Order: sequence, then structure tokens, then C-alpha cells
Amino acid sequence: MRSSTDHWVDAARDTGHLLGFRARTVRRRRASAFGLAVVLALTAAFALAPSGFDVGSVGSPAVERALATVQGNLGAAFAGFLLLAISSAMGSGGGRELLSRNEAAVHPISAVTEHLGALLLAPVNLAWLVQVWGLLAVTALVAPSGGLLGAQVVVLAWVLAATALGQAAGWAVEGVRRTPHGVLVVRSVGGAVVAVLACLHLAGLLGALVRSLPTTWVAATAQTSDWPLVVVLLLALAVVGVVVGATPARWALGLPPREELRVQSGVHEARHAPEPRWGSPDRALLRRLDRDSVWRSVGMRRGLMVLGLGPGLVALVAGLEWSSVMVLPGLTASGAALLFAVNAWCLDGKGMVWRETLPVSSADVFDVRTLVVAECMAVVSGITVVLALLRNGLPPVVVGVAVLSCWLVVVVQVLAIVMTWSVRSPYGVDLSSPRATPAPHAAMAGYAGRLSVVTTLTALLFTGLSAVPWAWVPAAAALPFLAWSTRRLVRARRRWLVGDERARVVLTVAAV
Repeated sequence: MRSSTDHWVDAARDTGHLLGFRARTVRRRRASAFGLAVVLALTAAFALAPSGFDVGSVGSPAVERALATVQGNLGAAFAGFLLLAISSAMGSGGGRELLSRNEAAVHPISAVTEHLGALLLAPVNLAWLVQVWGLLAVTALVAPSGGLLGAQVVVLAWVLAATALGQAAGWAVEGVRRTPHGVLVVRSVGGAVVAVLACLHLAGLLGALVRSLPTTWVAATAQTSDWPLVVVLLLALAVVGVVVGATPARWALGLPPREELRVQSGVHEARHAPEPRWGSPDRALLRRLDRDSVWRSVGMRRGLMVLGLGPGLVALVAGLEWSSVMVLPGLTASGAALLFAVNAWCLDGKGMVWRETLPVSSADVFDVRTLVVAECMAVVSGITVVLALLRNGLPPVVVGVAVLSCWLVVVVQVLAIVMTWSVRSPYGVDLSSPRATPAPHAAMAGYAGRLSVVTTLTALLFTGLSAVPWAWVPAAAALPFLAWSTRRLVRARRRWLVGDERARVVLTVAAV
């Protein structure tokens, strides 16, 4: 009989084969390599650059108080990353898949291979990447002189452990979700957790509860000479998480995906034509069709809910101030775009050919799809801003204008970028599984890196502008960004209206 070690060895070998197969499907290898280099360079910059900031040279009591607050909430930031890892794995049905469900049907891919592949694809998640950068930057800012290396090694070990534990929890939740009444159970428990966190926050007990978690000890010990002990414990915890996670993965993948099958096999009765509130009746019909394509998709529905609530809950748990919250709208808008909008026409799949036979103008098709993408990004990022508002209360006028300006700019920025990508580089993918991605994983990594750089730099700019005494400055600074993004969006629309370009997109997307 084969031992369990043999099964793990086989799974690791199969995972390597699948990664090699995926790597050979990359169209623009130089661009992917450049994107990977940029991500690594940014990671190094976030891990090292903040350590050169000398608080004493500023001489500002407000800066010193802010630094003390950050240091006191470092353990909460560690806990927030674990919460994010769990919610991401839950939203994606246990984690991303190296091979689509249709492709994997004819190959003997084991559940352990799926589990290992999902762990390796965790960095493709933009929220995961940005949270890692945030932990590295905050740790570098508060680490004592001479203790930066040890503190950052602890952060990396915690990232590995939290990702492994979050993956195991995600598989367990997916297994429960696939039981006869599992969807109701998961939704009820999730709603109860959100309600409890809200009640604790309103009662003023959430901060004390978070500071009593073991992550506070991990964060504090990382800044002492005992950091090697913490690293060993966290690496052991990561190994345990990887091994233990294989069990719920086997259980979950051995059950039928009830929620997806219910959507695919359900009967959707015809409805009356929508009343056009603005625009033509054709646009109203197209808008309903596109919205239903998004909200009927299990993966997108889960992903949008996680993106809407996850970063906001992290802001509540970690006690983020408005200066830190400024980054979140760009993060959530980019995350929503990575669910489907980087390849926006893949929503139709084979139905794209049928869509082209409808007696509607191509301009209406592009405009409505752009509107639906903008709605998704605005809703999820707006929920994050509202949760931050509940945490911090009304900001000063200048800060409020800066937040709103940054929110509008990053949504329009991301919208223009993803619609350009959708026309320029379409892919034929099947998004029926919540574990699917709208583009190959190497392309998704490049997309995530590009969006994170653009939105983070924009957020940092408006964070600086929030410190000026004039409220009109952030609003005026937003105008050039909006003009440039609008110009780019118009160029993508013109390219779509060219018959040859549109035919290329349609035939590529329909070849699923």
C-alpha cells in the first residue's frame, strides 16, 4: 500500500507539472517577467524604506502619537491579515484552481494537488498582496534599530502560517456549503459573526478583545531578540495548516457544488421588459442582462461580498485611521475588477456570438458593460468607506474631500485600465466555478501588480493632500486624473467599435 508521504510527493510533482503548463500559456512573457520584478521591488521597498524614517527629526507630537498607535495596533494588523486569508479562501470556494473544472475533468488531479495549487496561487489575490505590503511597511516603521531583519522574517513567517490556516478554513467552509443545507448555515454563521463584531465595536470592546489575541504577543516578540523562537513556531504552524488543510479539501472536493449546479440547472422565467429610466429601451435590456450575468455567478457574488465587507472589517479590527483608510477604496475597486472586469467580455462566453446578433448598437453594448463594471467597483469600495466612517466618525472637511476625490479617481482609473485590457487582451475562460479566474494566473499576477501600483500611488498622493489646509486642493488635483482616465476609456471604446477588433474579441471569448 502507498503511504501518505507518497501521496504528498505525487501531489507536489503534479502541482509542479501544472505550474509549468500554466507558465507556457503566457502570451507576453517579457511583460509578465517585468510585472514580477516590479512586485518584488515594491515588496523590498515596503520592507526596507520605512525604517529610514526618523520620528525624532520631525519633532511633531501628533506624529509620535500616530506612531505609538500604529505600534500598539500591530498585533491587530496581524489578526486582520488572518481574517483576510480566511475570507478570501471562503469567497473563492477553497482557493483558486490551477486548472479549470472542465479541463481537470479528464485528468487524475488529486484533492491534495488542488490544495497545494490554491496555496501557491494565494499571492495572485490583490488584497493578499497589498496586506503583505502593509504589514511589512508598518513593521519596518516601528521595528527597533538593528531588529528590522528579525521583525520582517517574523512577518513573512506569519504570512505563510496565516495563509495556510486560512486555506484550511476555506476548504472546511466550502465543504459545509456543499451539504444539503450548507449555504444557509454558512450565511447564518457569517451574518452572526458580522453582527457580533459590530456589537463589540459599538460597545467599545472590540479593540481590547483584539489586543488580547496571541497575535499581539507575536507582534511584540518580533521586535525583540526572541524572534527566532517565534519564526520556528510560525513555520511549524504553517506546516500543520498545510497538512491539516488537505483533509477538508478532500471532503469539499468530493461533494457536488450545489450552489453552482443550482444556478446552472435552475429555471429562470422570462420577465417583462424593464422600463428605461434613462436612455433607450435597448440599453435598459442590456443593463439587466449584464447585471444578471454578474449577480447570478456564484464566484462573483461571493467575491463582491467579501471585497465589500472584508477590508472594512479589517479597518474596524485594526483601528485604521483615515490616512490608512485612503488606500482601501483602490484596493477594493481593483479586487472587484480582478473578479471579472480585466476580461469583461468573458461574462458572455459562448453567448457572446449570440449577443452580437442582437439588433443593438455596438456603442450601447460597450457603454452598458462599462457601466455595470463601474457599478460593481463603486458599490464594494463604497461599503468599505462607509464601514471606515462607522469606525472613525466624520472626518475633517479637507480629509473628507480627499477621501471622496481619491475614491472617484481610483474607480475611474481602474475602470479605464480594465476596459482597455478587456479589448486588447481577451481570453476565453469559463467562470462557472467560483475558483476560476478571468485570465491565466501569470496574467492575473501582472494585472494585480499593475493595479496595486497605480491605486497605491494615487492613494499616497491624496493622503498627502489631505494634510493641506485648503479643501479645494484635493478636488482640483483629481481633475487631471479624471481627464486622463476618461481619454483612455474613450480610446478603448473607439477600438471596440472597429469591426475587426470586435470580431477578434468575440471569437476569442467564445472559444471556451
